[in-house]
Amino acid sequence: MCEECKKISRRTFLKGAAVVGAAAGLGVLDNTLLHAQSSNLKFSTWHPPVSREVKTVWTPMMEEVKKRSGGKMAYTMYAGAALGKGPEHFDIVAKGLSDMGYFTATWTPGRFPLTDVLSLAVWVDGKDTAADIGNAVYNRALKDEFKNVKVLELNGCIQSFIWTKKPISKLSDLSGVKLRSPGGHQTNYIKSLGAEPVFMPLGDVYMAMETGTVDGIVTCAPLVLAYKLGEVAKYGTVLTFGCVSEGTVMNMKSWNKLPDDQKKIVEDVCTNPFKVTGGLGKDDYKKIMADIQKAGVKMIDLPKAEQEQWYKRFQDVTRKWVSDMEAKKLDAKKVVAIMNEECEKRNVHLVSCPPEFKKV
Repeated sequence: MCEECKKISRRTFLKGAAVVGAAAGLGVLDNTLLHAQSSNLKFSTWHPPVSREVKTVWTPMMEEVKKRSGGKMAYTMYAGAALGKGPEHFDIVAKGLSDMGYFTATWTPGRFPLTDVLSLAVWVDGKDTAADIGNAVYNRALKDEFKNVKVLELNGCIQSFIWTKKPISKLSDLSGVKLRSPGGHQTNYIKSLGAEPVFMPLGDVYMAMETGTVDGIVTCAPLVLAYKLGEVAKYGTVLTFGCVSEGTVMNMKSWNKLPDDQKKIVEDVCTNPFKVTGGLGKDDYKKIMADIQKAGVKMIDLPKAEQEQWYKRFQDVTRKWVSDMEAKKLDAKKVVAIMNEECEKRNVHLVSCPPEFKKV
């Protein structure tokens, strides 16, 4: 290279460096350029750090994101409600305290009214299937309730049972029984059966059962293990109450900062993290139930005729909910039909769906 060319090349380089340096100093350099290099995503969940959820789903999910990005997408896990209480987790993400997180819509009554359809009583024994159903219903009917975040997945969890200190095998056994409810439809199911719903944080249930403040809890099997409730609840009544509506969301600004290749990685992994990781899927559910019974919890299977009595009451709860939603100009009947249709596609029985609501 001639001397003149060397001078021109040097001047060009120095000018470019000066422009970039000035832009960075003024704070106008696009952060996307930095994120294209690397990012550290904060993930928040209320699940305890040692829970099956964190150990078999959330940590493996974020590790998979990191792996597929070649290490460019690192993460920090904030489990055990480290950034805020369970009901606060949607806002923790929406407001940017965390980039991603797992939230429970049922714990904020009235905020996601139609999303409650995901928590109707249904037989689904794997969160991999629950997420497939939830995502399909979201795409068809629930997008308007989540305009300020990037929804990665929604699900209705897996079936909840009644877990009690004394055996429950028929309707009359529930008269006056105090059961911790997660809220939403489960509260009304408990009332419809003649029991008394009580709401309290999950972390308080162990002591409340031990002292007799409550007689039991309606919840899903994984949380029985996560909160060691099998030490105080010695009986499980096998009858689905559905569970809560929940899901994984991402802060919109954090999402928009990611380059397209990293967005694809997040979507590929997080749209159904239960399938990707194998955690809380159908095979894992069998292990969970086996672990609970090994801990000394006796499972009580209700006769089919007894089950049908309970489910007819659940269907009345659905009718009342639809009526209440329609009074607010929300087409809940259509959403129930969509939910039932997506369940049937996957051979899942929505036991709380009244016959007249089964078609869109």
